[in-house]
Amino acid sequence: MKKFAVCVALALIAGSAAAKEWKTVRIGVDASYAPFESKAPNGQIVGFDIDLTKALCTRMNVKCVWVENDLDGIIPALKARKFDAIVSSLTVTPQRAQQIDYSAKMFDAPARMLARTGSPLRPTPASLKGKNVGVEQGSTQEAYAKAHWAPQGVNVISYQNQDQVYQDLIAGRLDATLQDEVQADFGFLKTPRGKGFAWAGPEVEDPATIGDGTAIGLRKDDADLKAKFNTALAAIHADGTFDKIAKQYFDFDIYKGK
Repeated sequence: MKKFAVCVALALIAGSAAAKEWKTVRIGVDASYAPFESKAPNGQIVGFDIDLTKALCTRMNVKCVWVENDLDGIIPALKARKFDAIVSSLTVTPQRAQQIDYSAKMFDAPARMLARTGSPLRPTPASLKGKNVGVEQGSTQEAYAKAHWAPQGVNVISYQNQDQVYQDLIAGRLDATLQDEVQADFGFLKTPRGKGFAWAGPEVEDPATIGDGTAIGLRKDDADLKAKFNTALAAIHADGTFDKIAKQYFDFDIYKGK
């Protein structure tokens, strides 16, 4: 028993010595999703997620470095240790939770379809049969459309990033697109290129594919980093920093939804 106790003590000491001291945290981001994350004309990555992350890094007393990655490969890149966390409007879904861990909730993330203003299309298989619907590759909206629409004769077309989706919608190569509602509202409809487009039907809901809110994606073996992020998230809610940042971008409660 004494030998066992000594072994346990030595193991704990070794584990503490091996624990990572987080001084720099590399953040994976798909910078094509304004107002959450996008590229400014000067090349700098900006947006709501970016400002939130800066506040979290300050709380954690770490240096955060942004690493760009397309959404469809962002989870494999996290697992391959190309960066340490994903802060990119990443929706929490059961399928993703099998591969990675999540922080506490960041904010709500409803999904909704866009089409030309006056379009009769609605987010149902019957309405969209034979139509071309664009989605971002690797997104929860892609998962939903491929699970519920594609088998019913809807042409679901995946794109490398969200900007490409909008480009083909504007060019008329798509009849509709499915994406995050807030992103589409602020990053497309309320911009000059969104002229002539509008919502086509109500929000699309499905916990299995669309998920429930967004969070920071983390490797399952980085429990210490998860704890740091969760402590920092609680702190910026408690002192009003979260609301202060959110009000710079939105006129509704992004955390609890509209």
